[in-house]
Amino acid sequence: MNASQESQARLGRRSVVAAVGAVGVTAALTACGGSQDAGGSDTVRPAGSGDGANGDGAVLAKTSDIPEGGGRVFADEGVVVTQPTAGTFKAFSSKCTHQGCAVKGIADGVIKCPCHNSTFDATTGEATGGPATVPLPEKQIRVENGSITLA
Repeated sequence: MNASQESQARLGRRSVVAAVGAVGVTAALTACGGSQDAGGSDTVRPAGSGDGANGDGAVLAKTSDIPEGGGRVFADEGVVVTQPTAGTFKAFSSKCTHQGCAVKGIADGVIKCPCHNSTFDATTGEATGGPATVPLPEKQIRVENGSITLA
């Protein structure tokens, strides 16, 4: 085998290794997405004109859409909005601090991650059950005239 053929063979092996790695990463990220658990909230789309992804003031939901003691996940915006007590709304990153899976269920004051069963306090975002030990980062929202928007 001459030098050119050896170089091509090495490139071919590198391409295969890179492709296999990319497939593995894709599979892992897909697994983190999980599916809706039966007792949790559903994911909803923003109701406003903007996409809200950059805090552009797009309406996420009406206050009446967020159940007391529960919440809603806004996957496109990467935020979970909760109503721990009547009229009190909180928002946190919807990305679990354990391995980055999207949280799914919010009920009885608890935000749940379906990937490894981490739980978070719906009022503070604090981790209440492992394996996550770091709280969900708080997000800024505005509640005005019965609407909730990203700040």
